[in-house]
Amino acid sequence: MKKGSKYGTHRVIEPEGALPQPATKISNDMNIYDNEILIDVDYLNIDSASFTQLREEAQDDMEKVKNKILFIVNKKGKMQNPVTGSGGMLIGRVEQIGDALNGKIDLNIGDKIATLVSLSLTPLRIDRILNILPDIDRVEIEGKAILFESGIYAKLPEDMEDTLALAILDVAGAPAQVRNLVKSGNTVLVLGATGKSGLMCSLMAKKLVGDNGKVIGQARNEKRAEFLKSTEFCHEVIIADVLYPLDVLNKVLEVNDGNEVDISINCLSIPNTEMSSILPVKDEGIVYFFSMATEFTKAALGAEGVGKDVKMLIGCGYAKNHAQIALDLVRKSEMLRKIFEEKYVK
Repeated sequence: MKKGSKYGTHRVIEPEGALPQPATKISNDMNIYDNEILIDVDYLNIDSASFTQLREEAQDDMEKVKNKILFIVNKKGKMQNPVTGSGGMLIGRVEQIGDALNGKIDLNIGDKIATLVSLSLTPLRIDRILNILPDIDRVEIEGKAILFESGIYAKLPEDMEDTLALAILDVAGAPAQVRNLVKSGNTVLVLGATGKSGLMCSLMAKKLVGDNGKVIGQARNEKRAEFLKSTEFCHEVIIADVLYPLDVLNKVLEVNDGNEVDISINCLSIPNTEMSSILPVKDEGIVYFFSMATEFTKAALGAEGVGKDVKMLIGCGYAKNHAQIALDLVRKSEMLRKIFEEKYVK
């Protein structure tokens, strides 16, 4: 077997010297290097911001979405949306392990795993798209993928369906990062609180803020607000249009005694929501952008423009032990597990 770079740079075709994620094209030749893992793929979970963009571009024509996914992978060697730059993650079975990794990792041929690195850097070959479930961003395929030596993964747990684990692990970084950020007594705003990552972040935040804190969840309409209230994951629920920052601010002030919040968490899948995340946060507060639709310039210059001295954090999908933290959060909440099973176990 040929020797490969730990970070997968041996797969980069263009531009020269780039890492696989920012590269415009990588090799998806499935003959593995000595430090790679070959995966027989079952499902792709496309990043929410990416799938939303694909659906809008295709006007909800799933045949067009299918063709666009195939076009992207054939052109780039990976599933990286050219508009959002984001990817997603996958689950499948270990088919081959490179010689340099044998005995050094806790994997065996046939193990079911979820990759915890983005599809935007993962060499991928799609032989056939079998099905697309647009409501949950899932694509069932026949194909292969490569995991680099530096790539993180999780073995699929035995106490839940593979598709449930896929849904949880897709956003595992969000609740894990919230656990690092939220303290007792904090007031926390969760934008997109009715979505997959939003529900997990809301529940995690409520566990952390204690009796003196408050979690405010945002919903886009009355139906979603009633659903969110039924979970009891938030102390307060607001209906606000995230494309109108002043609407979000005013609704937050109404339920928070006229005060701004300590932390906001953006779990939305649409662009142009930077200021709705920033405006309701008090000076020296924290804005956590888990949304992959976030634009750095809009956030940085927007905060400057309204005179907000806030700490803004990029929603890195990795945190120490994030897979275990996310899985345990669902295991310990009957309500959250029921919601996820009803929606994602298909």
